[in-house]
Amino acid sequence: MFKTVIGLEIHAQLSTPTKAFCSCPADTFGDTENTAICPVCTGQPGTIPVLGEETVRLSVMSALALNCQVSEISCFDRKNYFYPDLPKGYQITQYFRPLARNGFIEVRVGNGRKSHIRINRIHIEEDAGKTIHEGASSISASGKQGGTLVDLNRCGIPLVEIVTEPDITSSREARLAMESIRDILRYIGVCTGDMEKGALRCDANISVINTRNGQSSNRVEVKNINSFRFVEKALDYEYKRITQAMKDGKEVVKETRTWDLASKTTITMRKKEEESDYRYFPEPDLPPLRITGSYLEEVKKMLPELPDEKIDRFMRDYALPEHDAVVLVSDKELSGFFEETVKVTQRPKEVSNWLTGDLLRILKERDMTVGQSELVPDHIVDLLRLLDSRTISISVAKEIFSECVRLGKMPSNIVEEKGLQQVDDEEEIESAIRQAMKDNPKAVDQYRAGKKAVLSYFIGAVMRRTKGRADPAVAGSVARRLLEDD
Repeated sequence: MFKTVIGLEIHAQLSTPTKAFCSCPADTFGDTENTAICPVCTGQPGTIPVLGEETVRLSVMSALALNCQVSEISCFDRKNYFYPDLPKGYQITQYFRPLARNGFIEVRVGNGRKSHIRINRIHIEEDAGKTIHEGASSISASGKQGGTLVDLNRCGIPLVEIVTEPDITSSREARLAMESIRDILRYIGVCTGDMEKGALRCDANISVINTRNGQSSNRVEVKNINSFRFVEKALDYEYKRITQAMKDGKEVVKETRTWDLASKTTITMRKKEEESDYRYFPEPDLPPLRITGSYLEEVKKMLPELPDEKIDRFMRDYALPEHDAVVLVSDKELSGFFEETVKVTQRPKEVSNWLTGDLLRILKERDMTVGQSELVPDHIVDLLRLLDSRTISISVAKEIFSECVRLGKMPSNIVEEKGLQQVDDEEEIESAIRQAMKDNPKAVDQYRAGKKAVLSYFIGAVMRRTKGRADPAVAGSVARRLLEDD
């Protein structure tokens, strides 16, 4: 009965050494407040902005990677609004003639299906500063209770804003679209995609259509969402809120809202501004930006293999399932490690299993990346060799893999040091099984009554007694022999 219509506005911080229009450093995360600033980025009277060449190059790379048509001529404009963290009283952006238009992405939604999402425009703009709202019980820098502090370090940091068409039909698809754009920007090296550091932010616009009568709600904007999970949750909440209002015959206010983590709801920020509220007019201090055909060709040559292309290649060349390929390719470092390891093992599916399962779990637990770990392809090679020769069981392999990642020790050395070689001594295994049969005669009766799945209980008993070192195949064979011997 109700259809969701969603469009995204994604702000990506460009990985330039300096800000968009001055020589202040652009990577200001963690810096002392108000130290990475100058008269230009704080809008002092008489200063003139100068567009940085690297800002242009990375912006054009972004547009090409997202299948956009790059404009030969684009222009800068002033977007006027008044916030404490915008000292100039306006933001330099591109409104009338943006850098690029008419792009698209193909989002993998599962089971081999893709969703085609159009990109309306990409434009260059500068970031504003940051306001820090202190609680009533805190003391501000001035010594007064409560208040709002302003940090201008982010002023002038170069952004590209990527605006999609309202082609997205669910919160999950919105999340996947944002993740896809993040992955593309990371692959081409134009943005770190670190949402926790403010390098990627999202505004989501949502409206709902009643498919029975064609009635459409007003559009609501959810502002500054800084997590993929919160994008999905905020849109889910808004869908329920808007549809309930439509069922009750209430008007959905056209407004800007924000996601409140504490209450897990969206809350009103302000009435939604119209374009006329910003009083756009051409930036008088910056000339038009002209992108030549030869420059475009140069930038095209800098583009690496993009994520979607790599996923298709992994599925084709390595016979990987789509899920494996998507997980591996979502991290450029991880996909590179996978290919290096496959070169020496020639066993892509087994390597993928270790990387997408155990490795990613360990990295998440320790909050680290592949590059920050001690793991190298030779660790996987050695581990597979130990498993092939049945020197260790799979449970032992999983146990020692964590040490390989954390400490860089070779699996064979860990096995030797800890005496973890697999036990295939039938006498020791038989002793463990006989004890298990004695401890649980009911399980013995169940097996002999035809419940063959009970065999796993006896194999597990052997594994526990040998601390995972028993050969499961030998344990299974001995258990069957004893259980079937009346």
